Amino acid sequence: MPRSGSSCDALRITRSPPSTVESAGGFYCDFALLPESFPSEMPPVSESKDPFFSFPHPINSYVARWVAAGVVLMAVATIVFDQPWIMPIMAYGFIARVAAGPRLSPLAMFVTKILQPAIGEPTKFVPGPPKRFAASIGVAFTVTATVLHFGFGLTGPAYGVLAALIFAAGLEAVLGFCMGCHFFNLMMRAGVLPESVCKDCADFTKRQARLEAEGRA
Repeated sequence: MPRSGSSCDALRITRSPPSTVESAGGFYCDFALLPESFPSEMPPVSESKDPFFSFPHPINSYVARWVAAGVVLMAVATIVFDQPWIMPIMAYGFIARVAAGPRLSPLAMFVTKILQPAIGEPTKFVPGPPKRFAASIGVAFTVTATVLHFGFGLTGPAYGVLAALIFAAGLEAVLGFCMGCHFFNLMMRAGVLPESVCKDCADFTKRQARLEAEGRA
């Protein structure tokens, strides 16, 4: 039986089609002369992967909203139950997500691996760089709150910073409005951030249409 998909290299090229498979050039590969050492299957093509320390682009906005909801719950618990030890955990989570997306964040891993599949994996892709910028603002909030409490004993101001974080993350979780992303887009329009930072941000609708055509959205 002819083995389709094999190469014609080092095989006899003939114009007669019996028991052969036509090549792209109009010739035929006679697989009766296929050497025993010739591999029956071509090695798999390695897929390119994003670096470990990178942020998803595009990113599923529903994942971002669930992560924001987790942030709100942690921040509220910190203030209501007076548990400031949660603040450095929150700071770590933001730093981990900025550095490597969901790979090092227990909260993001829970959302992507457990929660999303459990609720049917709703999907809406949005640009990744604005979300990463928003997460970096979360780093600033949580690190500031942590330093205020553990470094200076200023628990009240620390909780005030967390309250501002609750407001911003709450908008994301409940309404899908990313305040950090809004500031990111304003800075791009003002020329503070170069277009190279997020080439898809200027016209992300075309990318979304392509993803939908490919069945990825």
